[in-house]
Amino acid sequence: MAKQGLGGKEIAGRLPRRCSGLAALAFARAARSARRWARDRLGRPKCHAVLLRGEKRDTLRQIPVRLVLTRRDLMPKVKVHDITMNYDQQGAGEPLILIPYLAADHACYAFQVAEYAKHFICFSLDLRGTGETDKPKGRYSTELFADDVAAFMQALGIQKAHVTGLSLGAATGMWLAAKYPDKVKSLSLHSGWPKTDSFLVTVVASWQVIAKALGSVPEMVAQGIFPWCFTPELYAAKPDYIQSLAAFVRSRPAQPVEAFIQQSNAVIAHDAEAQLGKIKAPTQITFGRHDLLTSTRFADRMKSTIKRSEVVIFEECSHAPIYENVEEFNTKTLAFLKQHAA
Repeated sequence: MAKQGLGGKEIAGRLPRRCSGLAALAFARAARSARRWARDRLGRPKCHAVLLRGEKRDTLRQIPVRLVLTRRDLMPKVKVHDITMNYDQQGAGEPLILIPYLAADHACYAFQVAEYAKHFICFSLDLRGTGETDKPKGRYSTELFADDVAAFMQALGIQKAHVTGLSLGAATGMWLAAKYPDKVKSLSLHSGWPKTDSFLVTVVASWQVIAKALGSVPEMVAQGIFPWCFTPELYAAKPDYIQSLAAFVRSRPAQPVEAFIQQSNAVIAHDAEAQLGKIKAPTQITFGRHDLLTSTRFADRMKSTIKRSEVVIFEECSHAPIYENVEEFNTKTLAFLKQHAA
């Protein structure tokens, strides 16, 4: 049985280190079955069995096995342009590509992939400069990120896919759908914006200052970006939840400060306004009602320019509805995706 969590995949169960007779035979059979599961779905990952102490074992016919796999063994990679790109693949059905937001890696969509993968084969990416993907020096741009995603699709033989992204992921999705319209079957733009204005420049520049001062991108995210992503009401009502999200951020592969500066410069320079009219795919545009960063000030401009588009507002949310109201976000976004799937 596969267990999905924020940290990735895990094959659940338990295996005692010492057993004999029928017990040894039963546990060996369970271990082989679990390793076969891992081989069929994950290639040939390195894994080992461990004992979970203190748990009851019922009958020899019901002996689950736990195999521990390292993240490097789980994650496939592919050569894209001048980088090696890291990604996660789950589910079955039509391909769905999930593009992460600023400073995040593929795992940022953990709450969505659990539902999306029931209907689509989900490809969650680490963009250039984040996660386990390469972080070359040079100028990054949202157009370059889109070129990387298009090349990723070509490398994996994905002719056409549903594309979703939040914030920086949405900005990248705009370029992808405009520049490579034949590759995008549907487009989901969450907390996006067509062109960076002076307010966004001011806020993102402040994050750069904090990252340099702290010398840590995860700490900058938890202390500097989080207050812009969640409502004061959520902070007040669910402080433990906010802390758990911060702990999750700190548990991920840390983005180097230099790479964050390169990536956030792409946010500051983002301008896809002239590209929106080229988007042909049906598009869902969503905003949080209380979002200050990418507020509904952008809604009319995007809706009027992207011909086949609809706007959804999450009333009690700010910049990160994917965490603020998971159930409503998943329900409304999945309904759109399924509507445009064969």
